[in-house]
Amino acid sequence: MTSEQQTPAKEEWVQFSYKTGEYAGRIVEEGSPRSVVETLAVLRHPEQGDLHNPYNPDVPFFHERKALAHREKALVLNREIKPFAASVLPDYNESRERAVQQALEELDRLQRWAGRAADQLRAVASEY
Repeated sequence: MTSEQQTPAKEEWVQFSYKTGEYAGRIVEEGSPRSVVETLAVLRHPEQGDLHNPYNPDVPFFHERKALAHREKALVLNREIKPFAASVLPDYNESRERAVQQALEELDRLQRWAGRAADQLRAVASEY
């Protein structure tokens, strides 16, 4: 967070990023430069694979990342914490299922895009 922004107060609902995932929760212990945040909902599922080699399936170790568990506490940089904008906190299990479904839809769209891009490139290459 910039010096103009303040970390939300303890016990307020917050949104936070943690290891490529996005979550909603509440601060249970304030600190500097990190605070302990309790996970209450999954807003975006963490990405899979090697983050240093994105979209490369041929890496020595293809990382598996699970979402933080319900009520799991994470030590989060204060700059990664912001107020939770919604008025209703989603149910943890429903939010995790929705986040997984959204991630799968994004991967499906990427796979379909790659197929169309490859077809288009083959068509262009045949004209050279």
